[in-house]
Amino acid sequence: MNAPGWLTARPVAHRALHDAARGIIENTPSAVAAALARNYAIEVDIQLSADGEALVFHDDDLDRLTHATGPFHALNAAALKAVEMRGTADRMMTLRELLDQVAGRVPLVIELKSRFDGDTAVAARAAEVLAGYDGPAALMSFDPDLVAAVRRFAPHIPRGITMEHRYDDPEWDMLSPATKFAWGNLLHFPRTRPDFIAHYVKELPATAPSILKRVTGLPILTWTVRSEEDRRTAARHADQMIFEGFTP
Repeated sequence: MNAPGWLTARPVAHRALHDAARGIIENTPSAVAAALARNYAIEVDIQLSADGEALVFHDDDLDRLTHATGPFHALNAAALKAVEMRGTADRMMTLRELLDQVAGRVPLVIELKSRFDGDTAVAARAAEVLAGYDGPAALMSFDPDLVAAVRRFAPHIPRGITMEHRYDDPEWDMLSPATKFAWGNLLHFPRTRPDFIAHYVKELPATAPSILKRVTGLPILTWTVRSEEDRRTAARHADQMIFEGFTP
């Protein structure tokens, strides 16, 4: 396993330390700055623009967080960086700009967003950008294909599988029951060989992660911790929490 101690040493701010009421929007430079000020590790999401650049943004569509509409991946990087975001003067940043801002001061846990179509270009681009970065950084994804791609492109970068147990939210309706069972029980493990697990807090404890942790020492992060009950679950069943909505 390739899970360094820094991965679980401090709480991880989900999409950085955002607070919309104060004009600090998720996955923006201001949210990153707020997390840096409190010395938290930072979780962000990245996906590819139409011209293949990795930008820090969570949603498939632009509608929720920006004054633009339509799919994120339809625009090139220059157009995405020009999009006005709601409630802030911040703009989207590239992965490289994120690395320049953080500059190794705290760990980064970077989620690779997937369209679950077999395309692994986002993993390749992330590995390329991170190749010149000296700070602590890990990559993770819900998509086993992307985790396997990180293993192939950059085996030295710690890689994680983001997971649930049941995948019963409507957003997972595109998965077959067999796929949900396979992912929820880590049957892809021989192919992905993750260095850590990031598991949905509401479904902990979970059998497959617990067994792997006991047998291999595989650390467990848990998301998204938002309440005192979630914190107690994280303390009992995980090695560190990915949190939002409060400051630990």
